[in-house]
Amino acid sequence: MLPSIFGENLFDDFFDDGFLNAFGGRNPLFGKHAKNMMKTDVRETDSTYEIDVDLPGFKKDEINVNLEDGYLTISAAKGLDKDEKDKKGKYIRQERYAGAMSRSFYVGDVESKDVSAKYEDGILKLSVPKQAKKELPKSSTIAIG
Repeated sequence: MLPSIFGENLFDDFFDDGFLNAFGGRNPLFGKHAKNMMKTDVRETDSTYEIDVDLPGFKKDEINVNLEDGYLTISAAKGLDKDEKDKKGKYIRQERYAGAMSRSFYVGDVESKDVSAKYEDGILKLSVPKQAKKELPKSSTIAIG
């Protein structure tokens, strides 16, 4: 049995090979736990959809929300400070990396001015208005030609 820190084996990197990484191995931004990032809750109210996205560790200026062709895309990019001349000692394990992630949701024909966004305490909160449902005719007769 090998010792572990925070649920990961200390020797993970030692036994890794490139073959496994090609088939859904590790995400270089957040390692094995990348699947736990950008967890999203979608809540429906009478007039809106409320979307809460977990983005811990990101600053407001590292997050981008884009609305294009009915798709709302949330992306976050993280860079690390590589200035190591002030630091003493060497790294035994380094888990923080630079990288980017994104997630898209289809929201339909919505205007960007109608979508509101707020970021606080590591949670991005979006409010997207519902589309008005199109009224379909109750019944109609179709002529056969």
